[in-house]
Amino acid sequence: MAVKKSKSLLVMAAGMGSRYGGIKQIDGFGPSGETIMDYSLYDAIRAGFTKVVFIVRDEIKSTVEEIFLPKLKGKVEVYFEVQSLDRFVPKNCGIVNRKKPWGTTHAMLCGKDVINEPFAVINADDFYGKEAFESLAAFFDTAAPDHHAMVGYTLKNVLSEHGSVSRGVAEERDAQGFLKKLSELTKIVKEDARLPDGQGKIVSKEDTGDRELDPLFPVSMNCWGFQPGVFAVAEKMFHEFAEKNKENPSAEFYIALLTNEIIRQNLGKVHILGGGKTWFGVTYKEDKEEVSGKIKQLVESGVYPVRLW
Repeated sequence: MAVKKSKSLLVMAAGMGSRYGGIKQIDGFGPSGETIMDYSLYDAIRAGFTKVVFIVRDEIKSTVEEIFLPKLKGKVEVYFEVQSLDRFVPKNCGIVNRKKPWGTTHAMLCGKDVINEPFAVINADDFYGKEAFESLAAFFDTAAPDHHAMVGYTLKNVLSEHGSVSRGVAEERDAQGFLKKLSELTKIVKEDARLPDGQGKIVSKEDTGDRELDPLFPVSMNCWGFQPGVFAVAEKMFHEFAEKNKENPSAEFYIALLTNEIIRQNLGKVHILGGGKTWFGVTYKEDKEEVSGKIKQLVESGVYPVRLW
């Protein structure tokens, strides 16, 4: 019989929102002004998560605290950790000369001091659906200490009509079905939507030319489940990455790079969970109306109350 374990939710909310043109993490999308993050928090709490750790930029920390502390008081433990550019960077790298955050693994690493239990990692500006959190909660209750998880979403269901997107694509799995390699593809687009099936094709724009992708590939939407031991691995790898890329202000240490190294070095296994039923998110300002409409449909169908808190 599975034993219910303590579980944390780490929310990456330090993004710059350059393509959106604003702070999309705290923009209102729900019928009562709820952020997308509100729905993830609501779903995680009802799935059994008992701690929430927000990873934020220093300039929005107080705003995020004002919005979410009253809502979460008495429901879960809450922490706010700042993803500063010099945090966890080795001293021998000198002064960090960059404006862009170090990436999603660095964001995750910023929760190291307050997380000692299995934890989920999500983006603040993506809607994952209650099944994602239920699948992660069930996974944590039975998983071995070196087994981690990616909630898999179907590629064709997680694209934008308004431009290219970045996705971690699970192109390779081993004989047992564990993740073998995750490819971080930064410019995926839909093309030829006028083809007979109305779907067209999905293409990764790469330096070597266009590469067509299987529309049924499972992909990562940055909805992960990690054991706490991953922090030691992530810190060591980030130190190496920072030293190697200290003169490259655009280099980012993605979670995909971390998981690939865990697999390559045989430090653990990464499951692909089937909880990726519903996803939508905002990359561009034009996505807002569509996202608000989808949330409205979920409210009207009874999945969520009109007012969450």
